[in-house]
Amino acid sequence: MLRTSLFTQVLVALLIGVLVGRLWPEFGSAVQPLGDGFVRLIKAMIAPLVFCVVVAGITKAGDLKAFGRIGLKALIWFEVATTIALVVGLLAGNVFGPGTGMHVDPASLDQSAVDEKTGGGQLPSTSQFILESLPDSAVGAFAENSLLQVLVLSCLVGAALLHLGQTKVPQILPFIEQAQEVVFTIVGYIMRLAPLAVFGATAHLVGEYGLGAMTTYAKLIAVCYGVALAFLVLLGLALKAVTGLSLWKFVRYTREELLLALGTGSSETVMPRMMQKLRAAGCRDDAVGLVLPTGYSFNLDGASIYLSIGTLFIAQAVGVDLSIGQQITVVLILMLTSKGMAGVPGSAFLALSATASALGVIPAAAVALLLGVDRIMDSMRVVTNLLGNCVAVFAVSRWEGALDRVTAKKVLNGEAPATPATSAGPATATAPATATAPATPAAPGEPTAAGESAPAANPVPADAPAEK
Repeated sequence: MLRTSLFTQVLVALLIGVLVGRLWPEFGSAVQPLGDGFVRLIKAMIAPLVFCVVVAGITKAGDLKAFGRIGLKALIWFEVATTIALVVGLLAGNVFGPGTGMHVDPASLDQSAVDEKTGGGQLPSTSQFILESLPDSAVGAFAENSLLQVLVLSCLVGAALLHLGQTKVPQILPFIEQAQEVVFTIVGYIMRLAPLAVFGATAHLVGEYGLGAMTTYAKLIAVCYGVALAFLVLLGLALKAVTGLSLWKFVRYTREELLLALGTGSSETVMPRMMQKLRAAGCRDDAVGLVLPTGYSFNLDGASIYLSIGTLFIAQAVGVDLSIGQQITVVLILMLTSKGMAGVPGSAFLALSATASALGVIPAAAVALLLGVDRIMDSMRVVTNLLGNCVAVFAVSRWEGALDRVTAKKVLNGEAPATPATSAGPATATAPATATAPATPAAPGEPTAAGESAPAANPVPADAPAEK
């Protein structure tokens, strides 16, 4: 298992990292580049992969209006989910009071430590966030790894291909599909380094911060992780109600990716693999390509839980009793600030500082209380954010009729291969994707998986699933 199972390799690397960081903290801090290097390699593949998946998904679906509906429904789901996460976090903070009895004097706290963490930056305003989502350079969007800008470019290219049709640009879609396969192959190579990355990141975490924070902030950590678990149970119930699928089976299906995200403290490291597995589990390419990357900016459920509990924690720690009206204000503020957090250094502290300033009753320096525990919260935030986005993909796909539930159930039950079907092989690479409609359209809610780019003369390839 150690030789063949990525899950086992990552788990062993995680345990060794904890041991090395505990026994030799200086060495543990020194191996951080192993984790950082892996994250950089994966990030290099995300923008081209998102571009290829979205363009191919739009073109093969053949319906730009459907793509627009998917985007709108995704935004609705994101807003509802993050609002519920904020409210659940506030309720738990009031019930358990993680900061009650600390009696911290704000004058004793160092505001400069927060400024150093955030690099003197600030969260973008709503208008600035929207403006920065629009690319001012096609090359710059990829060079800066700005997912929202890449998504905008992808939608424009996909729409153009639909408008022109295969008669005018017959080679573009096959080229994009082949480029997508190249990117996935490169990701497969990089994933072989995952155990080293987990070892480096874990050893650095334990060596740099030690295990002392676990006892100092035990109650806060327990509340945050407990609320995250309760929220995931709610997500599981929602997934079951909307799609009939089991969240627990999905966790088992993606256990390697979840453990890797835990070990590296970054959900971006597993985005390519999650896109593959969601496609293999019956979600249509356009839904996966739009909903999952967008969720990394708009659907931060774990971060929302942390922000709401963290706000109450620092208020309770300095002896400030927030009224119901003030707590409602906290929710409204965080509903906005949590949407602009992705990619901003120290974004959690910026959001908490903005909330404290808007309330006017919590000293801004009190945010420094969370410096010692913030990194420990990464695991909770990463897993909750990641599973929340995957549930959103399933839910929106089902809502739009872009989910093959029969395939999904077979894959999650282990009855079908857990490897995604390639979007185009040699036989379909030159086939027109949208020039003619298939002879037998798929029934609503049961889209075809591999026959969308087949020639009109032979619309159903031999390996396509039987019509349901």
